[in-house]
Amino acid sequence: MLGRDDVDAVVLVGGQGTRLRPLTLSAPKPMLPTAGVPFLEHMLSRIRAVGITHVVLGTSYKAETFTEYFGDGSAFGLEIEYVVEDEPMGTGGAIRNVAERLRADTVMIFNGDVVSGLDLAALLATHADNQADVTLHLVKVADPRAFGSVPTDADGRVQSFLEKTENPPTDQINAGCYVFRRSVLEDIPSGRVVSVERETFPGLLAARARVFGHIDSTYWLDLGTPAAFVRGSADLVTGVAPTDALPGPIGPALLLPGACVDRTATVIGGSTIGRDVTVGAGATVDGSVIFDGARIAAGVRVTRSVVGAGAVVGVGAVLADAVIGDGAVIGDRCELLSGLRVWPGVELPVGSVRFSADS
Repeated sequence: MLGRDDVDAVVLVGGQGTRLRPLTLSAPKPMLPTAGVPFLEHMLSRIRAVGITHVVLGTSYKAETFTEYFGDGSAFGLEIEYVVEDEPMGTGGAIRNVAERLRADTVMIFNGDVVSGLDLAALLATHADNQADVTLHLVKVADPRAFGSVPTDADGRVQSFLEKTENPPTDQINAGCYVFRRSVLEDIPSGRVVSVERETFPGLLAARARVFGHIDSTYWLDLGTPAAFVRGSADLVTGVAPTDALPGPIGPALLLPGACVDRTATVIGGSTIGRDVTVGAGATVDGSVIFDGARIAAGVRVTRSVVGAGAVVGVGAVLADAVIGDGAVIGDRCELLSGLRVWPGVELPVGSVRFSADS
């Protein structure tokens, strides 16, 4: 069994999070407030809980936001180093790019936008027991066509890696967490774009390397879309998804310091109410994330939505599956439905005008 001092963690956090815009115009996806803290803090809390303390962050987009918040990691019980990727190099290229900062012979790699209930100790045990070169975390999903399909044999050895096929042979998918033997990681070509899904893993299989899958059925969610983001945040608040970084008790809602919620308002569904937010009389916030400093007026209904920092939502407005950018102003009685996104600073006029993704 591996000791935790023999394992490094690498978290890939260089993406621009374009599917989450406008939220990611001001911060990278892993730094968005999620259940009260930047999402990356939840992931790092689970890495620390399994006893791994040396973490390398592979950054790129707005790299300074990570160093400003996490520093050297000591406040979080970690030793954090940073490697900045000047140009996008694919998942494989990003992994190879951090090789010089690694110390251990075993490296656990995480995509920085996945909420998972994976037992990290069990994944490491699978890797060690099989004397594997690479071990992939695999989860079963109802529709695997949008993911990398990974069939395994009876011993768990990976048979092939089929990226986003129309007729996948299995419901097992690549869940975005891997354990590499360091020497195998160092064999990834450096200085160019490399896809682990399309190049590294197929190449290892062709070379008959020992590539195994660790299959489980715990919680797993990619936070790549606004709908997934609000769901993941709510699941962390309610305890459906595990974390050691929730800044409050598990429950139907999380209210951060300075939040002021009228006694006649309703906050449910795992909603997070940020610092210095006001929620007016008779308002309902359900399964949503309200960033710091926002103002939710009386009678507002917010469902499965994100309201950005400093945004204002006027009296009687209705938000459903909407994303409101930082500092936006939503007029009284507006209705924003069906995935509408309002960019930062935009002001929508007062009135019963219906704004939706199709309008």
